[in-house]
Amino acid sequence: MSAHHYFRRFAYCDSGMIPWLLVLQVISERGQSLSELVGERMRLFPASGEINRRLAGDPKDILARVRSQYERKSVALDLTDGLSLEFREWRFNLRSSNTEPLVRLNVESRGNEALMKEKTAELLALLDS
Repeated sequence: MSAHHYFRRFAYCDSGMIPWLLVLQVISERGQSLSELVGERMRLFPASGEINRRLAGDPKDILARVRSQYERKSVALDLTDGLSLEFREWRFNLRSSNTEPLVRLNVESRGNEALMKEKTAELLALLDS
């Protein structure tokens, strides 16, 4: 959801062009509109959208606190773009902005909107504490 897309076959570089080429390929192969394809993905993977939060403390300390709270239960950790933790039924990315004094949070679940909302509220409460 952050619009950062890294590709192994592209030397792990960020590219916005490759995702659009892949989307055009899927539209062509499936014969569905972009809105139909997006609607299907949104149902399958409910997402919070990017939530920006101004913080009273140091973002590095807050990311470390969130990591220590959730890492033990995660199935995957990625530090490429902030803190990304994946669990069996949901995942999140929390990263500091490079241009503003805030963090950006994205939460997704596997077909469970209630779980996504629950985890989003839980993470926001942790950020605000």
